[in-house]
Amino acid sequence: MPLVAHTALPTFQRLHEEGEEILSPDRASHQSIRELHVGLLNIMPDAALEATERQFFRLVGACNQIAQFHVHPFTITGLERGPEACAHIENYYESFEQIKRDGLDALIISGASVTHDRVQDEVFWGPLTEIFAWANQNVTSILCSCQATHALIQHCYGVERTRLPAKRWGVFSHRVIDRQHPLVAEINTRFDVPHSRFNEVFQRDMEKHGLKILVASETAGVHLAVSPDGFRIVFFQGHPEYDDISLLKEYKREVLRFYRGERDDYPPYPEHYFDTEVQRVLADYAEHVKAARHGGRELKAMPEAQIIEHLDITWRDSAKAVFNNWLGKVYQITNEDRRLPFMVGIDPNNPLNL
Repeated sequence: MPLVAHTALPTFQRLHEEGEEILSPDRASHQSIRELHVGLLNIMPDAALEATERQFFRLVGACNQIAQFHVHPFTITGLERGPEACAHIENYYESFEQIKRDGLDALIISGASVTHDRVQDEVFWGPLTEIFAWANQNVTSILCSCQATHALIQHCYGVERTRLPAKRWGVFSHRVIDRQHPLVAEINTRFDVPHSRFNEVFQRDMEKHGLKILVASETAGVHLAVSPDGFRIVFFQGHPEYDDISLLKEYKREVLRFYRGERDDYPPYPEHYFDTEVQRVLADYAEHVKAARHGGRELKAMPEAQIIEHLDITWRDSAKAVFNNWLGKVYQITNEDRRLPFMVGIDPNNPLNL
């Protein structure tokens, strides 16, 4: 069912131009359909801030529940931001205080840029755990992406993420492990998921603390897991929200970092992402970049038009299915008054069911 453009956030117009159904507040108010209010805690860096909005909004809007979806973006203080991102947040994001006053049915927490060896040393750690503590008492289900997954597994279970020998970067095949779980109902038993991270929480450590593994890859590790109760906290290590060009944008940023001397090695290709024709184009471009860097010459633009037509998206349908199952479950167990979610089976003295 459709998203409701309840604010002037430009993402609504962008999605409308892409063909997504977006309801105006007036039209939404004249439909006898239940509302679901979903928070998006967006802690991605400036370069990915608005793209992350669109990606998660698109997945929520693609759900076929009988509901109108109001998505409420907000962020945390203390993150380094440029003027444009600050203005965007000031104009279109809600404050955490407002979120707490109005309430949510569900909460999505985006990934983040990491700069420290220990996740507890990241600037987002304190505010993130504060928001999580509130959400765990007041929101029916919390869905975490990538670095948020690592942070909250550390916070809840004391499991440290492990630094990988090299960045886990590319599109990897995954298999459904627990085919009976409602989050993976009616989806393919094998599908692709993009990953982009330097750290990992391993399956054995998750299982040691009672987390249920739903989807995993032999080479990329766990993609989807849930808290011991099976639903309250959903953990993604991959990025099912990514667009077909997301990894290309990341690769381009790494190429520019090499050109500017911010990294010594030329970036490798994301695995299983560029076909042979694209690799040929990029190999030629790499020679130009290296010559431009060493000769102090101006860099020509990456030939993206020649690349984009070769990029496939092999994870969108499964991502939509998981989000549909997730919000369908939220819909079933929440009260019609979103400020009073039914905390089914939750012990208030032990809300994590540890």
